[in-house]
Amino acid sequence: MSNQKTHDDDIFIVDNDEEEVQNSKYLMCNIGNEVFGIDITYVTDIIELQKITAIPDMPPYVKGVINLRGQVIPVIDLRLRFSMEEREYDDRNVITVVHIHNTSIGFLVDTATEVLDIPDDHIDPPPRFQENTEKEKYIAGLGKMNQEVKILLNVEKLLSGKEIGEIKETTL
Repeated sequence: MSNQKTHDDDIFIVDNDEEEVQNSKYLMCNIGNEVFGIDITYVTDIIELQKITAIPDMPPYVKGVINLRGQVIPVIDLRLRFSMEEREYDDRNVITVVHIHNTSIGFLVDTATEVLDIPDDHIDPPPRFQENTEKEKYIAGLGKMNQEVKILLNVEKLLSGKEIGEIKETTL
């Protein structure tokens, strides 16, 4: 619940429920030619690209691990996870660190641009095709903003609990 206090013409909002404030906010990330949204409640850090230590016998989309403030974090290249063409990394790439299944995972994206508030009534369910593709399960919904559509990712399904366990076991 929010408490409102007024002082002259200013309105101050004190919100005791941080989750309520973050509800329906998405970090927009460019991956290839598309804009994807990651539910901000999962995001813990956005960091510059740094040296990634490769780990043998990982799927191609698992680029390796980084050391973030003493914590070893696996890094997933979302371009490769979505079967997009690999490209050379540059100073615009960032690692978006999310906390999922009691684990921190870094998602390597082309750029992170902004946080958008997309109300639930502006989100349509993902399209369903006759052949249910593997990629469809990653989409939580389609956010309609002005004349654009933002693909909202289902962070819970980007990696299954089994995959996270395997990555965590191998990298730690």
